[in-house]
Amino acid sequence: MPAEPTPTVWVLTDGKAGDEVQCLGVAERLGVTPEIRRIAPRKPFAWLMPRGPIDPREGPERPDSPIRPPFPDILIASGRRAIPYVRAVRKASNGATFTVILKDPRIGAGAADLIWVARHDRLRGDNVLVTTTSPHRLAPERLTGARANPPTAIAALPSPRAAVLVGGDSRHHRFRPEDVARFAKGLDALAASGVALMGSRSRRTPAALDAAVARVFAHHGGWWWDGTGENPYVALLANADAVVVTADSTNMIGEATATGAPLLVFEPHGGHRKLAAFLEALKREGAVHHFEGQLAGSRYAPVDSTQEIAAAVRRGWLMHRRELGIA
Repeated sequence: MPAEPTPTVWVLTDGKAGDEVQCLGVAERLGVTPEIRRIAPRKPFAWLMPRGPIDPREGPERPDSPIRPPFPDILIASGRRAIPYVRAVRKASNGATFTVILKDPRIGAGAADLIWVARHDRLRGDNVLVTTTSPHRLAPERLTGARANPPTAIAALPSPRAAVLVGGDSRHHRFRPEDVARFAKGLDALAASGVALMGSRSRRTPAALDAAVARVFAHHGGWWWDGTGENPYVALLANADAVVVTADSTNMIGEATATGAPLLVFEPHGGHRKLAAFLEALKREGAVHHFEGQLAGSRYAPVDSTQEIAAAVRRGWLMHRRELGIA
């Protein structure tokens, strides 16, 4: 039986890290190294997206265009600004490129050959794949490798260890002074119960929150990443018996479920119905618990939607090839 063909793949975004990481995660599970294409539409074209046209300066006929041919077998895109470019590639390739959009494109299910959305989004259709968590780059083998070779500072910590992943202010959440105090108090109680703390900040972490967490870690001999060198995010997740995570990032929460370690979620001021639905779904799967300053829950089968999404992309592409008459 002949081996399945290996597709050429583009990852197309406007460069936003969250969008690009999700696309890369799916491409990597397809077993390919994708070509990264980044768009940069000017105003007013950017204002009109996703419904409006692409920036003519970035048309496929331009030699420096982000969608210049030869076109790929599979295009994986994400982000509002990328949607018109998906349409443009579809048209310019005469439908030969199998198009994939991650997240609701806001213009309906016909925007691509395959669309992935999270369960808390409303879009549905025959070509719409729905999962609880988002795609990411934490493949099982990557976690296994990080678990086998932990950084010295992490290896020196006794068990049980809690990875503390701290986000920050977002569109729907704000860390008010009382939230910072409540979170620090919870971490202090967790450490006092005998749980070793190890953790990292994000680019969005406010200075006051960073300082408060760092003080708790210093008091209890935990390891708080000082911001130098590469973020130890993967190593923290791989070597954690539990994960304390702030609720401002569904991506961060979804990635942590790939470990199978209980998630203790801290919710600062604010919130959103989609986030609430997301957390409730993971609570039903036994992955998520409210952070109350103590361990809760037990290990569960890792929740990893990335492989499911990649498998759907491959199936769709192979069917697309057959419809085009390609053996």
